[in-house]
Amino acid sequence: MKLIESFQVDHTKIGPGIYVSRRDRVQGGWITTFDVRMKTPNKESAIHPNAMHTIEHVVATYLRSSDFRDHVVYWGPMGCLTGFYFITNTPDEIRPEDVEGLIRSAFRHQANYRGDVPGATPVSCGNYLLHDLPSAKREAKEFLSRKWRFAYAKSRRANVGGKTFFDA
Repeated sequence: MKLIESFQVDHTKIGPGIYVSRRDRVQGGWITTFDVRMKTPNKESAIHPNAMHTIEHVVATYLRSSDFRDHVVYWGPMGCLTGFYFITNTPDEIRPEDVEGLIRSAFRHQANYRGDVPGATPVSCGNYLLHDLPSAKREAKEFLSRKWRFAYAKSRRANVGGKTFFDA
């Protein structure tokens, strides 16, 4: 089975930022998957699931209410709990720098958010008690305070005799 692109990225060289994880040409435009990385993988503690869940709800609501709403396909957490995937559908190719302002604005909104977490009810959420707004606000402020990167460092993979070695 072929190793997918996101597992070919050297996670020892990823820092906070916005990266293009995948870009697909579709009829009428581009589907772009951005890796919005809040933490340095395997060096910093993962974001607590309660804070991740709250950021998911607040930022998704913000993005889907923004002027960019018609281009938002998905906003959701990474399984490793170090960031989020942001999937867009646009007529032209876009780069991380093109969505940086929107993501910064969404995280400022999260950092200053007051009130009930959107959609955190038994009717609208599958785990409505798994939220922590104060922690989500702290994580958003920390992410905003960091220097962001915009390009992945690729891992080198040795291929010998049709076999790929991942420690190369």
